[in-house]
Amino acid sequence: MPLIVVFDTNILLSALLSPTSNPSKCLQLARSGIIQSVTCQEIIDEFAEKLTVKFKYSPNESQEIISQFLHYSKTIQITNTLNVVEKDADDNKIIECAIVGLANYIITGDKKHLLPIGNYQGISIVNGTNFLQILMSNNQKFN
Repeated sequence: MPLIVVFDTNILLSALLSPTSNPSKCLQLARSGIIQSVTCQEIIDEFAEKLTVKFKYSPNESQEIISQFLHYSKTIQITNTLNVVEKDADDNKIIECAIVGLANYIITGDKKHLLPIGNYQGISIVNGTNFLQILMSNNQKFN
């Protein structure tokens, strides 16, 4: 059974903008079925907003990028009731998605709010580089 992960929006953007980066390698593991990506509508909405507003992708380009992501991600519903990250309430959706989706890992680049938590209810919160190192140290096979 593959590991289940939630990708924070910043990882999705990093992977898109830097195709040889560790975030991109993490997404490739999900695309190839080595790990299972779980997401929710709230993460998808934030991703779409960042693509169009911050990075100036057209709505059609944004939709195509999101469609590709959804092709290899399981979408679940969250209640938006979790309140763990008080200093950035937007980050609560990432943790709640991981809980509801039974994730093993949250992969994020958020050094300010999420990474300092480290672990929440048995879900490890790591950056892309650390996630790849964990897989290698556990002798997981991936390319």
